[in-house]
Amino acid sequence: MSILAVAVVIVGALCLTNLVLIFGIIRRLREHTALLSEQAHADLPVTGLAAGDTPPAFTVTTSEGRIAAGPSGLRLVAFFSSSCSLCPKRVPVFADYVRENRLGRDDVLAVVLGDADEPVPYLDQLETVAQTRRELENGELATAFKVSGYPAFCLLDADGAVLASGYDPATLPAPVAA
Repeated sequence: MSILAVAVVIVGALCLTNLVLIFGIIRRLREHTALLSEQAHADLPVTGLAAGDTPPAFTVTTSEGRIAAGPSGLRLVAFFSSSCSLCPKRVPVFADYVRENRLGRDDVLAVVLGDADEPVPYLDQLETVAQTRRELENGELATAFKVSGYPAFCLLDADGAVLASGYDPATLPAPVAA
C-alpha cells in the first residue's frame, strides 16, 4: 500500500507542476499576443500617402450640412469605422489631442465609415471637437487619403500636405502653428 501512496503523490506532484507550467505559458502567450498586435499596427502604413504628399482636393458636406473643403484649411483628419472595435477607445484620446493642441472645430474633420443607418455611439463625442461626416466603407475621403485601417489619424500642414499619420492620436506630434 505504501508504494501505491508514493505513486499517487508523485503523479499528483507531476500534475501540479504541469498545471503551474501551463498557467505560465498561457500568461506569456497573452503578453506576446499583445506585443505582436501592437507591433503589427506599428508596422502597417496608416495611409498610402507619405509625409509631404497631398491628398486630392475635395469638398464634402458634413453631418451638420456645412460644406468642408480640403485638404488645405484642415489641420487634422480622423477616420473611424462603425465596425471597428478599437475606435470607441480612441475617440476620447482623439478629443483630448484636439483640446490639448487647441484645434478649432473647423480645423478638424472626423469621418465615420459604415452604413448610414448604423448607429455610432461615439458620434456625439466626435461632434463636440470636430466637423463630422458619415460615409460608406471606402468612401470618397478614405479613398483620397488611401486609408488602410481604422482608426486612422492624419495631421496636415497649412497647405494640406500630410505631416504625420498614425493609428493613435497620442503618437502624433503637435501641429505646426499656421
